[in-house]
Amino acid sequence: MTVESGAATTAALPNQPLPNQALADQPAPEMPDQAGEFIQLLTPEGERIDHPDYPLELSAADIAGLYRDLVLVRRIDTEAISLQRQGELGIWASLLGQEAAQIGSGRALSPDDMVFPTYREHGVAWCRGIDPVKLLELYRGVSHGGWAPEEHKFHLYTIVIGSQTLHATGYAMGIQRDGAVGGDQAEAVIAYFGDGATSQGDVNEAFVWASVFNAPIVFFCQNNQWAISEPLEKQSRIPLYQRARGFGFPGLRVDGNDVLACYAVTQKALQAAREGQGPTFIEAFTYRMGAHTTTDDPTRYRLASELEVWKLKDPIERVRAYLARTGLAEPEFFASVDAEAKQVGARVREACRTMPDPPPLAIFDHVYAEPTSILQTEREQFAAYLDSFEQEGAR
Repeated sequence: MTVESGAATTAALPNQPLPNQALADQPAPEMPDQAGEFIQLLTPEGERIDHPDYPLELSAADIAGLYRDLVLVRRIDTEAISLQRQGELGIWASLLGQEAAQIGSGRALSPDDMVFPTYREHGVAWCRGIDPVKLLELYRGVSHGGWAPEEHKFHLYTIVIGSQTLHATGYAMGIQRDGAVGGDQAEAVIAYFGDGATSQGDVNEAFVWASVFNAPIVFFCQNNQWAISEPLEKQSRIPLYQRARGFGFPGLRVDGNDVLACYAVTQKALQAAREGQGPTFIEAFTYRMGAHTTTDDPTRYRLASELEVWKLKDPIERVRAYLARTGLAEPEFFASVDAEAKQVGARVREACRTMPDPPPLAIFDHVYAEPTSILQTEREQFAAYLDSFEQEGAR
């Protein structure tokens, strides 16, 4: 177990002086972590360490598989950024730097667990078998839904900040009432959100309901330090994971750039939820290496030196260093993953550029399980409106 620095999450208490500006301007990971310990199983240098509360037994193939996931998901992400810059996507929310938090937690899920994502969980979507092309359809504006949530146990992306935590809590209370807690067929729910969302009323309401009803849910917060453009000290006076105590359930902080630690803590929290022990709050302490979305310019609000410090904590490089140092993977393996990443990138790029536009009337197809009279009337009115253009062109 190690103690990691990172007290950007700790601001001064009321009636106490704030840190001086010189200290406040330092990159977050270089500041003392007054919150105490956090969970890490793989150091930034790629050294494996143990934690007494989170033993983890993974084979060399398992760890190599996690490395492959990290590399492929990053390639998908970088391709999407390029496609947006070329005008092929309307917008894109990058996960650059947050791959370990998503892959580690995503691979800890059981097939029956339900995921409620934000709009950035591309890595978790990958783990749940969602074709990345389906994600790009949403950001290109040619999809009216995306995928069947129940088929993949992965809900649709949520744009409204924090609202998915209430949906997730309600779903968790539902499976609880269905008797799907405890036993061999037990299920759990995981809800993803960012540090900025913790300031939303919906999130805090979800905490209250999950706590008092002992819902089988894991709240997974990817604390990437900046919300959209505000530092964490403007979101909370204490480390985020400590908030859970006030709602009556456990909270913990994990190194969000450590895929092994993210896997271990999520696996344990989900198992506790399935057994009926109630919710857990996981704060994955990570960093958004890129912009909030492709409409954002992070150079306007954060220091370049902060970015350089976090580059040394890259989630992919530490796994690569571990595999290489221990001899668990040969150079040929890394070359094959890189080659596969190029193939995936090429496929995603070509699929995006050749996506057909949906028929205009398809927007009415899946509004309800059964069409209503009002919906049918609206469809007919819209069809007549479209026909008017053809009639005008024929004159």
